[in-house]
Amino acid sequence: MGNSYEICVDRTKPLAAQPETGHNRWHPEITPILRVDPEDEVTLHTRDALDGLITPDSASVDILQLDLTRAHPLTGPIFISDAAPGDVLEVKILEIEPESFGYTMLLPGSGLLKEHFPEPYLTLWNIRDGFATSPQIRRVRIPGQPFMGVMGVAPSHALLNSITKNEKKLAEQGIKVALPSVKGAVPQSGPVSVAGLRTIPPNKNGGNMDVKQLKSGSTLFLPVLTEGALFSAGDAHFAQGDGESCGTGIEMAAKLRVQFRVHKHGSQRFVTRPLHFEYVDDAPLGKDRRKYHATIGISTRPDGSIEPGNLTLASQNALLGMIDYIVAEHSLSREQAYILTSLAVDLKISQIVNQPNVLVSAFLPLDIFVPDA
Repeated sequence: MGNSYEICVDRTKPLAAQPETGHNRWHPEITPILRVDPEDEVTLHTRDALDGLITPDSASVDILQLDLTRAHPLTGPIFISDAAPGDVLEVKILEIEPESFGYTMLLPGSGLLKEHFPEPYLTLWNIRDGFATSPQIRRVRIPGQPFMGVMGVAPSHALLNSITKNEKKLAEQGIKVALPSVKGAVPQSGPVSVAGLRTIPPNKNGGNMDVKQLKSGSTLFLPVLTEGALFSAGDAHFAQGDGESCGTGIEMAAKLRVQFRVHKHGSQRFVTRPLHFEYVDDAPLGKDRRKYHATIGISTRPDGSIEPGNLTLASQNALLGMIDYIVAEHSLSREQAYILTSLAVDLKISQIVNQPNVLVSAFLPLDIFVPDA
């Protein structure tokens, strides 16, 4: 067992007033705020996705004045010793403690049905005793399954340049993309503010995946792309449906407690699956809980080119990762593994709104594998 650390933030102040606690761009040159060893536990106090711009006194009309360049304020980065490019960082999610206030909003021009809902609408939530209730949507009680919308590591310079190049191509084609912006950036100066990737879409470094199964008890595996991995997290959700169709879940601030491990380069188990996780479901009363291995696919080609909204491509990437897992872990052929994906794997649209990259997760129940007689 390692040491325990805690990173606190003052949520009455914006991230820009406390840059020593976090950042809102992805870049390999962000200075770490904490250095830890493998096996150490860290509790990260996180801000909500909009850096406190929505309060219990906010109204729907206030949505039109939001400065979205401030999304997402992340706590970190954390430097994990012995983590080097080519390794895999294991992030065990030990606990997610929600704050008492949350919100969900319809932002004009955002969400899967944006053409059908052109007006802003805000729902405020009271979070208590494992449920969320709202004066805007009466007679509804939403059970909580807190998770972090954003968890990731710093991209390498090569990945940063590749993503930037491909996003600029999309922007030139008239496709909506959040390009690097000095406005709202934290850090507020230097190369990070000028060239740092926005946190809106997920990418090969993880990021805004919005996978609701990444709750307490799950374990996330991320590729290490820079020295120390540089892990960060934020954008906590109290609850969300698969897909996050309107563009937001029940957004909230939270405390995240994690433990890190490092799997060194060459570990056979992690060779071919850059984004994957282990998940245990919430079983009905009297039933055994099922453990799953899940792989994550986003809508990018192997060369890094982006195909906005391409759920087929994201599904193919998730399945290819799952086939690699089955072959490596269970000594089956690729053909056998492909058949098993058709019989036992569930594909879930984890998020369809963080353009340009949509994300699909593939879930394999591990109890289908039995020992030889």
